[in-house]
Amino acid sequence: MLSIRVSNMTLKREIKPLGQSGLPRADWIAKPFWPPRRRCHSLHSDDVLNRGYAHATIISSKYHGQTLLSHLASLYPHSTPQAWQEKLNNGEVTLDGDTATGSESVTLGQTLVWNRPPWIEPDSPQHFEVLFEDPHLLAVNKPSGLPTLPGGGFMENTLLRLVQKRSPNANPVHRLGRATTGIVLFSKTPQAASHLFANWNTPNIQKIYRALAQNIAQHDAYEILTPIGLVPHPLIGSVWAANPSGKPSKSSAKVISRSTTSTTTGTTTFEVSLNSGRPHQIRIHLASIGHPLVGDPLYGLTGQPLENLPGLPGDGGYFLHAQYLKFRHPITGEQINLEAALPSGFPLHQ
Repeated sequence: MLSIRVSNMTLKREIKPLGQSGLPRADWIAKPFWPPRRRCHSLHSDDVLNRGYAHATIISSKYHGQTLLSHLASLYPHSTPQAWQEKLNNGEVTLDGDTATGSESVTLGQTLVWNRPPWIEPDSPQHFEVLFEDPHLLAVNKPSGLPTLPGGGFMENTLLRLVQKRSPNANPVHRLGRATTGIVLFSKTPQAASHLFANWNTPNIQKIYRALAQNIAQHDAYEILTPIGLVPHPLIGSVWAANPSGKPSKSSAKVISRSTTSTTTGTTTFEVSLNSGRPHQIRIHLASIGHPLVGDPLYGLTGQPLENLPGLPGDGGYFLHAQYLKFRHPITGEQINLEAALPSGFPLHQ
């Protein structure tokens, strides 16, 4: 589980091994804020050199007795053993608070920390559209290419950072993938956050997406129950995907349109409702029934990573949009119906 605690410009993070993502539930102290109208909020940013972060893990029993260098290389395969030795030589890694050399044998319960130095982050969009805001909630329309939360090489160039520059108490209730567009809901008070977290994966909150998928659907509607869990990935160790021993998951997909003109196999535009909140659920679920998203660099026909050098979870190229969010206001009880217009470039009539 990834946990984030933000206070002004200070960011402290504890993160599980790469490839294991999760949703934050932070404990910001909220203050009322009420801007006048729906509007577009834009910020300008040059190259961002962040302040680095401490990537911490606890040694588990299955790694007991490994040398630290071999443990790092197997746990974080994004870097070679030689690269990890260089990080060790630079004093970036500690074991139970002591600077490590790599030759140590790791022991159950030890705390391993990689203090990653600051780096220049990749560019990302620096704008979002405000769809709704009152003293308790903020809903925005996220553009493609902007991460919701820190991770995957991004710390400052994120929707979280942009939103908190104008509403410091805003706490994301959920997340969208970096390339996914559409509605992201933030809570601004602990009371609103508690209610939304408790109801997020229940019928009380309707989450409806638009997705462009490969191949022509044979049916007009699908109930998808494919379990989702971690599977091996050659670059980052593990990734969420279709997994028979994974967590129960449910999506309902309805065909909006079909097209045989854009590719040799045709495409289908789906409207997808989520009944659970697993990472990359729509991408995995549609792929698992034979309809990977058009341009998805990670998931193939079975909902597993592509066999031939699959991409990374944050890579773009696909069309997925969080279009509707419907729920009762956690404080006032008012019915809230949010809609984010499809972004330019999203195929409307496939």
